[in-house]
Amino acid sequence: MSGRRRLDWLGLTPEPERELPLAVAALRASGGPTAGTPTAEELAAAERRRVERLVLRGTRHRWLRYLAEVTDLVTGVATGTRTGDPAAALLAGEVVLDHHRMLIGLPGPGYGRTAADRTALERAVHALRTRTPPHPRTHPHPHTPTRTGGSR
Repeated sequence: MSGRRRLDWLGLTPEPERELPLAVAALRASGGPTAGTPTAEELAAAERRRVERLVLRGTRHRWLRYLAEVTDLVTGVATGTRTGDPAAALLAGEVVLDHHRMLIGLPGPGYGRTAADRTALERAVHALRTRTPPHPRTHPHPHTPTRTGGSR
């Protein structure tokens, strides 16, 4: 084997490097601005630089580790364990899921290594796509008892 770096992972699709920085920045900023925290624009620029570094100087392993981090953000929003913009989570989830599905065409263990993330992303994307925000007049407050069955 030569000492050359494997670059086949870079040819999958340009969507992650184009679409993830803004979506991931939105997910990272979901706690809302506070004094001393970066603005949304600063977070997006930092995320773009991070992705650029990974693409230009990273390895497949580091790239997959970054996508696992994005997966954690997405699944957290989908399950409600973290706050975040559902639209940004859905976009990021769809992009990473598509990427992980395409790994089947590359040599190496990438597809197998991302199996758990693919399963988690499939669930998260489904949950985010089918999520409908409650309308205040049609859904009772969570602590309001509702009547079921019976007549009166």
